[in-house]
Amino acid sequence: MKKILAASILALSMATSGMAYADPLKIGMITTLSGGGAGLGVDARDGFMLALKQSGVKDIEVVTEDDAQKPELAVQIADKMIQSDKVDLLTGIIWSNLAMAVVPNAVAQGKFYLSVNAGPSALAGAKCDKNYFNVAYQNDNFHEAMGNYANTAGYKKVFILAPNYPAGTDSLNGFKRFYKGELAGEVYTKLGQTDYAAEIAQIRDSGADSVFFFLPGGMGIAFMKQYAQSGVETPVMGPGFSFDQDVLGAIGDAAVGVKNSASWSKDLDNAANKKFVEGFQAEYKRLPSIYAAQAYDTANLIISASAKASVKDADAFRAALKEAKFDSVRGKFKFNSNNHPIQDIYVREVVKEGDVLTNKIVATSFTDHEDAYAKDCKM
Repeated sequence: MKKILAASILALSMATSGMAYADPLKIGMITTLSGGGAGLGVDARDGFMLALKQSGVKDIEVVTEDDAQKPELAVQIADKMIQSDKVDLLTGIIWSNLAMAVVPNAVAQGKFYLSVNAGPSALAGAKCDKNYFNVAYQNDNFHEAMGNYANTAGYKKVFILAPNYPAGTDSLNGFKRFYKGELAGEVYTKLGQTDYAAEIAQIRDSGADSVFFFLPGGMGIAFMKQYAQSGVETPVMGPGFSFDQDVLGAIGDAAVGVKNSASWSKDLDNAANKKFVEGFQAEYKRLPSIYAAQAYDTANLIISASAKASVKDADAFRAALKEAKFDSVRGKFKFNSNNHPIQDIYVREVVKEGDVLTNKIVATSFTDHEDAYAKDCKM
């Protein structure tokens, strides 16, 4: 069922905030709030709304609806938001197959779309658009970082697996782009799969010296629990999404010591990140995830652009977005020519702080990393 949340963010006056906002702004947030991927969407929504609350801006309204991880429902919601709710821009989608269904149609109608997560390769390259901004990453990026890390870690025969959907394909392509060793196996699983006995048996028999997997949300929880119970001792690694705050509690101690990649971590030492982590814990009584961090940055980018230009002046608002003058939880942040981030990507390690599983940065895999598809973007 659809869950609808409408929130008007009321705040400080212009005299108090010192920021003049040209026009009211209406945002349509389509995200996953039910089913196995709900934790990802809830974190994205909560990070986004926290940024608005902290900022003290006025005249920003957010209408949020649950896509239930279904592309056809996401398309219906987007059409309603554009045609009936009269939103100025859209955001919130977690899954790349949903983004591919929604984004091209939204930008074709002259709406801005800002991604808090999904970053399919097509939208970074040949199907890029001047009104589409990805504030998170391009799908390949974290996986590229782990391919690079696998080389430095001395792995020479890696077994790789991911779900069979656009982000899964991008993930394994990204890993292979930088990994120099041999593949012990390459498997695409069913999206939403929960039984991995067959894949674990393949890993056991493959002779792999390590396993790289991308299985976000409930998929990763199921895989790691079954992997730990199987007795297979081949070390695992993955992107941050497979070992982030939204799933670590459910995975348990089997995750301790696992290396993973991300552009953000709660221990990044900058003022914006400290404000975010402390604020998120105070507001929601839990640690934030990558999904929350990316959505928080997205909201702050929108706030910064709204302070400079009205969304009704598309050229001026677009230029203000492109300028990206906001304090990112990642520290430095800028857009490439295809409106995707140029950013540092870190290697993190799962650690236990008291009774809480979390991550700490142990290395930098890439500095000022660009995605592989910008060259194909002709804006």
